[in-house]
Amino acid sequence: MNKILGIGNALVDILAIFTDDSMLHKYNLPKGSMTHVDEKTTNKIFDDIKRQCKYDIIAGGSAANTVNGLSRLGIKTAFIGKTGKDELGNFFLNDMKKNGTTPALITVEKTTGNCKVLITPDGERTMCTYLGAAIDLCEEDLCDKQFEDYDYLHIEGYLVQDYALMKRALELAKRHRITISMDMSSFNIVAENKKFMAEILDKYVDIIFANEEEAKTFTDKNPQEAVRILAELCKIAIVKTGASGSYVQQGNEFYKIRALPAKAIDATGAGDLYATGFLYGMAKKLPIEICGEIGSLCAGNVVEVVGTKLSDERWNNIKQSLNY
Repeated sequence: MNKILGIGNALVDILAIFTDDSMLHKYNLPKGSMTHVDEKTTNKIFDDIKRQCKYDIIAGGSAANTVNGLSRLGIKTAFIGKTGKDELGNFFLNDMKKNGTTPALITVEKTTGNCKVLITPDGERTMCTYLGAAIDLCEEDLCDKQFEDYDYLHIEGYLVQDYALMKRALELAKRHRITISMDMSSFNIVAENKKFMAEILDKYVDIIFANEEEAKTFTDKNPQEAVRILAELCKIAIVKTGASGSYVQQGNEFYKIRALPAKAIDATGAGDLYATGFLYGMAKKLPIEICGEIGSLCAGNVVEVVGTKLSDERWNNIKQSLNY
């Protein structure tokens, strides 16, 4: 069985349901927005949440979501990230273990990265994000031993903002003959780092995941043309187009993968779980088209729930449908 290593931002989502908009007014938060906040503010908001309402805590981060999903499907996984020595850091660690992923976390005297999701009576979600300890992950945190015995590395594009960290991870993976998978993560990350991203795609990356917006930012082309361009840089390219499905290309092989019919209520984590399904298929050495179909299956399930975690029942249903 192939083993998969993930590297990315270790974040915790805190979902809090309020009876009015007073918290938004108190912190001057535009309803429905995502606002980056400093450590002092994120701690004050969390204190208010704990005093005023019930809340759920969910471990997150793009690459972490992907490898946690893989572990739920029976793949051996590990995750490298940086957390604080605090309540949220302990939660992230235990969540990794609970989901079957081996945590390889570096801890520092800093608040663990988190996103407070303030849910108001009208159902609107207003987010306050503090990257905290996660953003301090650096090249010195990585070593050969962490990469031993893994067959795949899945890395999130958010880390591309630290060129030294990204190159160190990719070089270690290549040294250990690991297949490298990367998610572009965000169109603004692509726009700001386009030249560097082109360099690492051509030199290191074997499998690239992009959504329609990210692919257009990188290639200035529509999804079908973009996937062809990306496949010239990497061995396998995937461009996801939401409810329209996805395009997958490997060499001259091209596939249009349909999306799973779903009652979508929250798209959070859809791309992460698509990567879960696709990499599961790769680990099982399945045909590329089947990998895409399993990606759609996982993504179609997560959009039907709030947040990025699926219930045991949903994972069992997914596993029962995988007759490979």
